[in-house]
Amino acid sequence: MTVDFGWGRTPKLRVASVAWKGPWKEAKIRSQFEKVERWVKARKLRTGRWIFQEPGARRWEVAIEVKGAARGSGPVRIKTLKAATVARVVFDPNVVSPRVIYHGLSDWLRWRRKEHEIRSVRSSREVYLGNPWRDAKAWARTEVQFLVRK
Repeated sequence: MTVDFGWGRTPKLRVASVAWKGPWKEAKIRSQFEKVERWVKARKLRTGRWIFQEPGARRWEVAIEVKGAARGSGPVRIKTLKAATVARVVFDPNVVSPRVIYHGLSDWLRWRRKEHEIRSVRSSREVYLGNPWRDAKAWARTEVQFLVRK
């Protein structure tokens, strides 16, 4: 499998999301995704990408792209993620370790910053095309994005 870093532009996304603070736990991430998924299904909305991000230190957010009119309720909020320039890589976590991807992309961006190609790195997120726990295809096409300022 070939893995290569590249630049891209993400479109603005309307998402249903839940955020929380605390330590990183995969079980918590999965349960929060399931909470948002149940909320979306109850409202019969079409879905798109599944996004997991860390917007701040020890702050986590899961989001599912929604298509159609909806208003947030309870812990689920509707918001729009702005279009952004990203450094990205698509890979299969069963073939290449995510640790290698994150370290490699971080180092690549550090050099881009030293060469003045970018000004800063804002945050990172993982993007899936569906539920990564139930859809092997979505898991095999994990995309890691680092939001950057040029």
